Amino acid sequence: MQLGIFARTFSRSNYEATFDAAKDYGLACVQFNFTCAGLPTLPERIDPDLARQIRAELQSRSLSMAAISGTCNLIHPQPTQRAQHLHRLKTMIAACRELGTTIVTLCTGTRDMDDMWRSHADNNSPEARRDLVSSLDELLPMAEAHKVILGIEPEPANVIDSAQSARQLLDEMKSPAIKVIFDAANLVAALELAQQRRILSEACDLLGSDVVLAHAKDLTEASDGKGGSHRRTVAAGQGELDYPYYLSLLQKAGFDGPLILHSLREDEVPASVKFLRSKLSGSNH
Repeated sequence: MQLGIFARTFSRSNYEATFDAAKDYGLACVQFNFTCAGLPTLPERIDPDLARQIRAELQSRSLSMAAISGTCNLIHPQPTQRAQHLHRLKTMIAACRELGTTIVTLCTGTRDMDDMWRSHADNNSPEARRDLVSSLDELLPMAEAHKVILGIEPEPANVIDSAQSARQLLDEMKSPAIKVIFDAANLVAALELAQQRRILSEACDLLGSDVVLAHAKDLTEASDGKGGSHRRTVAAGQGELDYPYYLSLLQKAGFDGPLILHSLREDEVPASVKFLRSKLSGSNH
């Protein structure tokens, strides 16, 4: 697997400095975000010259763009907002060849009006699922034509919130252009940490053949101050996720692609890189 990182982990004045940071930490690839180039995550327009320049700067550092973030709310309650998101995603899909990537990462979305990482009761409604399918139906023909993969990631607060719902969606869409981003921490709730091997094994059985990108963050159980606990995301290697088992499952499924660090501060990067390198090395024996 190639070790990479969310480019936004590094706070730099331009994307060249961001790529320098990724190289300095010994990483092989980045999940790029246009905010690193001073643009919105989903730009209204992508200058072909800028796209080619970004690709050239990566190549000059022997880095690759594992994926580009196309993060938006695909089931936003306002149809006009969804339409704008879809228009801009099409612009991004069309620019992928110039950027040097074949994967656009998506957020399947929530019915929450203001925060796409906040759950909503209506996420489980037939209407929410219908709107997700409609959004994907609009994107997939273009993705197929450009040989671009749309990566969906099961997220606890989103309409696709489990390995089971992701499998159902892939089976329903029946497109070679939709695949899975596998994030073990998203699939294991804090109160289920003791059951994580079973949960991850079942998820890999369902999704392993369709994984195109893996994410690396960690999970721990923290007190809520009221006698209970809640799930807390931490940097890879600082939690209780069984990384040797996680990585062995990915390898068993035949995945040998990018493993992308995220949800960590820059000062946590060296320790997480060292941790993952040691686990990757161990899983190869």
